[in-house]
Parts: sequence; structure tokens; C-alpha cells
Amino acid sequence: LKTTILMTRAEFLKYSCEITLDPNTANTWLLLSEGNRKVQAVIQQQSYSDHPDRFTYWFQVLSRESLTGRCYWEVEWRGRVYVAVAYKNISRAGSDCRFARNDKSWSLECYNNSFTFWHNNIKTRVSGPRSSRVGVYLDHRAGILSFYSVSETMTLLHRVQTTFTQPLYAGLWFDYYGDTAELIKLK
Repeated sequence: LKTTILMTRAEFLKYSCEITLDPNTANTWLLLSEGNRKVQAVIQQQSYSDHPDRFTYWFQVLSRESLTGRCYWEVEWRGRVYVAVAYKNISRAGSDCRFARNDKSWSLECYNNSFTFWHNNIKTRVSGPRSSRVGVYLDHRAGILSFYSVSETMTLLHRVQTTFTQPLYAGLWFDYYGDTAELIKLK
């Protein structure tokens, strides 16, 4: 099956999807704002109710929406952030639930204006222009996941070709207090 390689940002924006973060998955050290599109790791623990979907070990959160077709979104980040996709059945507790340290998630580590791709605890150094904005393109059926550095232009950072066996969810992981990320409104 041949898949068209998209080139311009305008073409990607045709597939932009509105993604919000699910408060029921947010670690209690994460503060959600801007209609659940922005998240920050904070020193003040949040009083979220107990929920089976909540991450209890790592500072991470999943989207409310599942991603099954073609989808494009952008994340503005500061600090050390992993921009991820994961299956819903990823573990919620213990150290092995960290995004991309298992076979249920894939992520791009963004830190010091450099990038590293992770999956199943294997890391791949990625070269590309420095940018505080990352674009993510998913073609679920074709098994394509691509990460882009977004500035005036878009530069492919890393592309995965695999078989996705379940719907995916967008995810964010934070290293330390003050780290922030926002899902940018593209429509």
C-alpha cells in the first residue's frame, strides 16, 4: 500500500485534530490549564480524585481523544518534555509505565533544544534544527508516526514505520517542576 509523503505544513494542517488532555490520567504533580491543552509540572500537588487511569509514578498525562486515522498536532514545550503516543492499556503505576520505556508507547524527548527518539527502552539520537515546537503526524492505518521540528519550516526529525494494533493516545511526560507543554490550537 503506497502512502503519500506529505511535504508542507499546509498539507499537514489538513489533518490537524483537536486534542485535549484527560485530567483523569494526569499525575497529581501536573497542573492542567487552557481548557486542558496546557500542562505544567508543579511543586504543589494537585487534589485530583483517585482514578484507575491516573499515572501515579511518572509526571505524565494522556489525551482524552483516541487517535485512529490520520492526525496532526503540535506541541510547544519548555524544559525537558517527552512528546509521546501510547496505547490506553499502558500501565499506570511503577517505573515501567514511563512513555517509550516499554512496547506500548513511542516518544520524542525534547531537551536543551535537542531531540532523542525512544521506543521500548531503546533510544535513537535525532539531529535537526532547534525548535521549541514539535509537530506530530500519525497515519494509524499505514503505521506511520513522524515527528517534526516546526519553525518557519518543517523538518523531519524521526519517522517510524510499524503496525499499530490499538488506538493511540497523545501523551506528555515531564522531568521536573516548571517543565511545560501546550497542545497548540491549529484550527
